Amino acid sequence: MIDDREIWACANQLLKQHGRDASAVASRRADELLAIGEVEGHRTFMQILDRIRQLETTTPTGRAH
Repeated sequence: MIDDREIWACANQLLKQHGRDASAVASRRADELLAIGEVEGHRTFMQILDRIRQLETTTPTGRAH
């Protein structure tokens, strides 16, 4: 079982690696895991996807002053 801190870290890493595509990458991976019967992995990636969406809505855009 992966803890909440690790979920947040994974979400942050996916955002760093994939930028605006991070949600699509996480969603695709969740689907792949479900397709092969990895239910726990699917749940984990759904949690990561949720955290990515939360980070996307709280991350400031543009330049700092």
